[in-house]
Amino acid sequence: MTRLSLPKRVDGHDRPQAVIAPSILSSDFARLADECKRMVDLGADWLHVDVMDGHFVPNLTLGPPIVASLRKHTDAFLDCHLMTTNPELWVKDFAKAGADMVTFHLEAAAGPEPDDWHSLRPDAAHPAVVDMCHGVRAAGLHVGLALRPATPVELAVPYIEQGLVDMVLVMTVEPGFGGQSFMADKAAKAAVLRKKFPDLLIQVDGGLAPSTIDRAAAAGANVIVAGSAIFGAPDPGAVIRQLRESVTAAAISGKAPH
Repeated sequence: MTRLSLPKRVDGHDRPQAVIAPSILSSDFARLADECKRMVDLGADWLHVDVMDGHFVPNLTLGPPIVASLRKHTDAFLDCHLMTTNPELWVKDFAKAGADMVTFHLEAAAGPEPDDWHSLRPDAAHPAVVDMCHGVRAAGLHVGLALRPATPVELAVPYIEQGLVDMVLVMTVEPGFGGQSFMADKAAKAAVLRKKFPDLLIQVDGGLAPSTIDRAAAAGANVIVAGSAIFGAPDPGAVIRQLRESVTAAAISGKAPH
């Protein structure tokens, strides 16, 4: 299948166009197809799929069979965030299931052991991470690279500079559970990336809501993931609009650092 295209930066904006991606982890799983249709009808651009293996993070959630079932009911962009050990083992399965993007964690791609993680450097690309990026592209998917709260943002730079990734995900909570509080200081990673890479898709995920979106937007984020703030709202459409308006206003005013 042909993957959906990614948003571009337009004249007068300091970043690519805003993307709002409700996290279906917060949906009613018994009505998943209906919930996803409702989000798209209310203005969502993407659907964010949190994939947890119970090993890389202490929780177990969605896998390729769910994505395959969901794909039968929606044409929406499926943004799959792999919080898994050995993410390379899952790329072909998610491609076959109908995903559009696979985002993997830098440490997980480097290898399953802490010693593998310690070999990551800000001045050189790790061969295993490079191979993972190529593998995702070869499967016909867009490539996302995720940074945990403790992961230095500089470690992502070699892969961006080499054109290996389409998006960097800045986690503003610890991966593995929904409903956590926004870590405002971690959003500063987005500002570092936006200053260097104005055309990069920068996703922020974790604790985003109407009360916290302005800080993520001011830091330069353009792809916003929100779960309970959208699905749990009395008017989810209004929340989606507010998130988008905050990002667009920041993009026009140039609030991201230059």
